[in-house]
Amino acid sequence: MDDAFDTERVVDRAEEISAVGRAAREVLDEKHRARETTLGASRRTIQACAAAIRAVHRGEYETAEERIREASALLAEADAEVAAHPDVRHGGYLHDAKKEYAEANLTLAFVRGDPLPTPSALRVETPAYLNGMAEAASELRRNLLDCLRAGRLRRAEGLLGVMDDVYGLLVTVDYPDALTGGLRRTTDALRAVIERSRGDVTTTIVADRLQTRIEELRRDTGA
Repeated sequence: MDDAFDTERVVDRAEEISAVGRAAREVLDEKHRARETTLGASRRTIQACAAAIRAVHRGEYETAEERIREASALLAEADAEVAAHPDVRHGGYLHDAKKEYAEANLTLAFVRGDPLPTPSALRVETPAYLNGMAEAASELRRNLLDCLRAGRLRRAEGLLGVMDDVYGLLVTVDYPDALTGGLRRTTDALRAVIERSRGDVTTTIVADRLQTRIEELRRDTGA
């Protein structure tokens, strides 16, 4: 019999294989803990950001700031957990949380008239920031409609201008979705919101001018 097939020459690998298994479980246990912690922090971040945006629409800016600070702390926790696990970091859910965080900050800045925070200031990646900016611009529709109902036409036109400016920027960011986090889809959604908002503003302005003209005619005729 060929010595190559001599069973007495087979090396016992059981301990080596067990060692590989132990090491693999340690690595995967650590990744699993990081993933679970990050998932939980991301969910709570999204909830805090949604609460912040609702507070902005109600004019409760201090409450919005509190919720944003809460979201910031949660994101810092998540980032710390995945620092050693880039595969976990890029799982998608952290991107969504950072997008919501950018949206909350930018919505507050747009509505209150603050300087826009930069991606580096927020510690979010550019794709999450740009998607958050698109969604923040869409959120302005609610504030715009509130202004129309209150007769604040100049403010409504200003908000529409901000929405147009954001769209004008984002439509030029022409890169594959894999790089931008699906920005093209978010930008298309913003365009639809802008067109509806433009129609609302135009209709309200025309109605206001008509009402003004009617009142002028009444004064002129003494009616």
